[in-house]
Amino acid sequence: MLVVVCVKQVPDTTQVQIDPVTNTLIREGVPFIVNPYDTHAVEQALRFKDRFGCRVAAISMGPPNAEATLRKALAQGVDRAVLLSDRSFGGADTLATSKVLAAAIEKLAQEEEVGVVICGKQTIDGDTAQVGPGIATRLSFSQLTLVDRVDELDLSGKKIRVSRKLEGRHEHVEAPLPVLLTVVRELNRPRYPTVAMRLESADAQVEVWDNKVLQLDVNTIGLKGSPTWVSRIFSPERAKGEMLGDGVHDPEGAAQLLIDKMLEKDLLAL
Repeated sequence: MLVVVCVKQVPDTTQVQIDPVTNTLIREGVPFIVNPYDTHAVEQALRFKDRFGCRVAAISMGPPNAEATLRKALAQGVDRAVLLSDRSFGGADTLATSKVLAAAIEKLAQEEEVGVVICGKQTIDGDTAQVGPGIATRLSFSQLTLVDRVDELDLSGKKIRVSRKLEGRHEHVEAPLPVLLTVVRELNRPRYPTVAMRLESADAQVEVWDNKVLQLDVNTIGLKGSPTWVSRIFSPERAKGEMLGDGVHDPEGAAQLLIDKMLEKDLLAL
């Protein structure tokens, strides 16, 4: 069985700046990192490999320099790395991105049965959390989102049982394979590659698939296939706050003023 893990190269958001004229990200000189949630997805795929002997393939869609992201996955122990890179893929929103990734997974499945696909719950640049569910929908896979623990993977019974981290509670669910998981940070602690594996990964092959390989309609992928687009990026302006009393020397008085203001604006129900 093949486990496919999706990884994305994202800007290190702590160092991103916005061009005030074009309202676009200034990419020059910005370091890129592996999307943090995806590192936990890779680790889970490798744990399946360690326990069940599954093969693991990592895929990523992006420009040629996204190859570095896949080399890190190779250094950690994935067996195969595929970069989906073509100008026609550029400018894709989550809908078009999920279409390309799903097509690549279908192509991998022509060679080897895909039982599990794992994605980070979201990327730190888009924060939509839509790509994983989009892939599952296109592939007609079961989808389990926000997974923070895998309780059981039953390959003979073709089912999986996991814990999902929801707001204020956990949900324990079971689903049939094939399945797509989106995972959260609490799932595991990613392993560090050894020096030997880093050196080995430097010479490993990263396959590059363009649209000649996937044969997708160019009107349904990339910018042309994206019904949503970013028209402006900006930091929201915040109105200067109003000082309410002296919170240092009279905290009770300041708290009462705050309550009075909230009641005045009908923000509290008594």
